[in-house]
Amino acid sequence: MATLDITGEQFASTIEGNDIVLVDFWAEWCGPCKQFGPTYSAVSEKHPDVLFTKVDTEAEQQFAAEAGITSIPTLMAFREKVLVFSQPGALNAQQLEQVVDAVKALDMEEVHAHVAKQREEAAAAAGKPAASQGGTQDGTQIPDF
Repeated sequence: MATLDITGEQFASTIEGNDIVLVDFWAEWCGPCKQFGPTYSAVSEKHPDVLFTKVDTEAEQQFAAEAGITSIPTLMAFREKVLVFSQPGALNAQQLEQVVDAVKALDMEEVHAHVAKQREEAAAAAGKPAASQGGTQDGTQIPDF
């Protein structure tokens, strides 16, 4: 599957509507981004069950800032609406394949339980019920970028 360019406005629906989503934050002027782009595209062709997306940080400056992007390229991976990987820097094909395989292999019941526990602990520390801390009732968490 080819990569898909998305905007900040499309981000939440993209994450919500797909099981596994990788997001490459990049810019045209960025040398490492240009080196990573063909690798990202080639690996996307090997994984039709994963949505490989790209966000142009120049066109989406506000969204990139809200997402906390301070270095590009930055790769994020979401599985079942949970951010499970985030790392700046270009990866080679083997490293990217390892990330994809690791995301696919995650025990998502364990991940959702961990997210729910973190939310409960944060709520307890703030003196608020966990339900008021964002996220969804099933323990998933889509960052409020």
